Parts: sequence; C-alpha cells; structure tokens
Amino acid sequence: MTTTVSTTTAARAVTDTLQPRNVLVAGMSGIGWAAAGDWTGLPWGLLGALCAGLVPAGYIEWQRKRGTWGDRHVVDRTKRGPIFLVILTSVGLGALVMVLGHAPTGILVAMLALWAMTVVLLAVNTVWKISVDSAVASAVPALLAVVHSPWWLLAYLLTLAVCWSRVTLAYHTIAQTVVGASFGAITAAAFLLA
Repeated sequence: MTTTVSTTTAARAVTDTLQPRNVLVAGMSGIGWAAAGDWTGLPWGLLGALCAGLVPAGYIEWQRKRGTWGDRHVVDRTKRGPIFLVILTSVGLGALVMVLGHAPTGILVAMLALWAMTVVLLAVNTVWKISVDSAVASAVPALLAVVHSPWWLLAYLLTLAVCWSRVTLAYHTIAQTVVGASFGAITAAAFLLA
C-alpha cells in the first residue's frame, strides 16, 4: 500500500497532536475534576498529568537531545526499557503524593491503573513491540467514562485516529495498536476493583 504525502502529513499531525503527554494532560485534568466533583480536583489531575505524561516526555526529549534516540517515537523496542522505568517511578511517586495528600479516590485509582498498565506494557515490550500511544489514547477515554460520563466513550474515535496514524507512519502494525488500545481500555477495570 502506497501512502500519499497528504496521508502521511495527516497521520503525522494526528500522532503529534494526540501524543501521550497531550492526552494525559487533558484527560488527567478531567479525571481529577470529576473525582473531586469540582475544581479542587484539578491540581490532583495536573499532578497526575505531570507524573504520567510530562515527566516521561521530558525524559524522552532529554535523551533525544543527547542523541540516544532520533525522535520521541523510540521505534526500536529494545531501547524502550528505561522509558518504562521512568514512567513507573514517576507515576508511583505521584500516587504516593496523592495518598499522603488525601487526593480524591478517583484520581488515585486512575494513577494506579496507569501504573499497572505500564507494568503490562513493559512486560509485553520485552518480547513484542506494542503501541504505547494507542494504549494511552484508549486508557484516558475509558477512565473518563467511568469517573465522569459514558459519553466519553465517543472519544474512542480519537483512539482510532491514533491507531490509524501509528500504522500509517509505519511505527506499528495493526496488531500492535489493537493490543495496545485493548490494554488501555482495561485500565478502567481498576474502578470496578476499587
């Protein structure tokens, strides 16, 4: 299948706009707000976004500038281990701050769900490349649907766009995006166990 320049440009725009850090900033802010029932949850959501999205993105950018990776996509799965460890550490510390600060239960459960999802993604990544972008793009609407409104499931149209973009840009196969999105959706199950 030949990809046209306009298709590649569109896929690049989607993958850059809906990259994990952006999705997590918007999504975790909304989860924090919904978990508290008002604006007081917003700082907790922003803490979650910082730990789950911005710190890992900053680490990737730092490594990219050092020449470790060519870009934020880190297409070589064998080089992804340190990123997963940064995510696990950052999200774990953020969850600890939430516990100590008596954050609303919903945002803490979301953090723990993202931490567990990252453990699974790390385990899978040791033997098979999986789409983290698709996992995050799926986890956030699932979590928002549970803590806020089922209408958030309509955001799965954006998840499909992320999966399409990752395949179009040849960063992942269809299977890698589908499995990643599936693991992301399962994160919402943490609320059933909480």
